[in-house]
Amino acid sequence: MSFFDYLSARRDHLIELGLEHIQVVALSIAIATAIAVTLGVLVYRRPRQAQIVLAVTGMFLTIPSYALFGLFIPLVGLGWQPTVLALVMYALLPIVRNTITGLQGVDQAVIESAQGMGMGPWRRLFRIELPLAWPVIMAGIRVSTLILIGITAIAAAVNGPGLGQDIFDGLARIGGASALNLVLGGTLGIVALALLFDAAFAGVSRLTTSRGIRD
Repeated sequence: MSFFDYLSARRDHLIELGLEHIQVVALSIAIATAIAVTLGVLVYRRPRQAQIVLAVTGMFLTIPSYALFGLFIPLVGLGWQPTVLALVMYALLPIVRNTITGLQGVDQAVIESAQGMGMGPWRRLFRIELPLAWPVIMAGIRVSTLILIGITAIAAAVNGPGLGQDIFDGLARIGGASALNLVLGGTLGIVALALLFDAAFAGVSRLTTSRGIRD
């Protein structure tokens, strides 16, 4: 069977796996963003604590994917739960780092002007600092999302959702008639999702960034 015949015959299956892939990445990046931005806000004015947070979240990225997914099996079993837990851990560093960098990069003169107008610390944060830092934060979220799209494929090792299932099935059948089609179909699907997410984030970033900063 040619690859194009394979795509036609397995179209519904690939779409289903692709939707699972999108769902688990979207859920994981949403959780990671909430955690990472909160951490960044708490430590961006405390250099020592910021270094500790960056070191810990950076350490997560050094853990091999197979090992991290496997470590969660005794705790939460197989499937979605170990997948989401591992993906959240992998997504934290770029978002935390960019949140800290973005907030620290806000012009001090702007902050002092807001203080002079009577704005308290939290009001300054939400009305001035976070909006100005938002493009940098979004860049971190975008990078984390692209990282997760690739790592999610490995979650198939713990019965996780997504296109990695076909890749692993194909690798298990090396030498068989459909092995290459399975691997290629899953891989190209992941590449297509990466392009889709990247384009979506470019649009969201432009829509959520204030016109004065964007222009």
